[in-house]
Amino acid sequence: MPTNFLTLIDILGTFAFAVSGAFLAMQKKLDPFGVLVLAFVTAIGGGTLRDIMIGQMPVSWLQNETAALVIFFAAIAAMLFGRYLRQLTTTLFLFDALGLGLFTVIGIEMGLTKELGVGACIALGTITACFGGVIRDVLLNNVPLLFRREIYAMACIAGGILYFILHLTVLEPLISRILCILFIFTVRVVAFRFKLSLPRFYPDKHNV
Repeated sequence: MPTNFLTLIDILGTFAFAVSGAFLAMQKKLDPFGVLVLAFVTAIGGGTLRDIMIGQMPVSWLQNETAALVIFFAAIAAMLFGRYLRQLTTTLFLFDALGLGLFTVIGIEMGLTKELGVGACIALGTITACFGGVIRDVLLNNVPLLFRREIYAMACIAGGILYFILHLTVLEPLISRILCILFIFTVRVVAFRFKLSLPRFYPDKHNV
């Protein structure tokens, strides 16, 4: 049951990431092929970069037909039923936040299999979860969400730190993973709900 639960979150998170990429591509009025590319980049870009960095070849999504099918159908659904999917903005955001937590844990554990240090593992988790969106935004000529005021990557980093703290306890690994995912999910949702952000160290234009 727990494994099925994590697999379900993986699929829903991949779907949400792909749909978000497709929506942004549609806002830029890209053609259907461009929408498909942006959906794939958003969903698997971070994991691909992670696999290349650690020498994991072929990269994960090439060995997982389910991920490719989910992304393909997410992009098609966004193009055909975008009007209805936009009404599920909150639901898609929640899937996205869950996916953020899951992909962070996946990246951390892949770093551990390569016997990397704590900092490197947390970095890999953050890259896995966030850098698909960075590549998407760069391709669309937008300032990446990661570099704006929203708490996004910091949720992954904080969750990664919690992962290694829990690793020192007597909790079962599966329980630690779930707690870490829920922590990242909660930080992301609370930060978005209450518009929390990192401090800025430059003057506001309105006050200049």
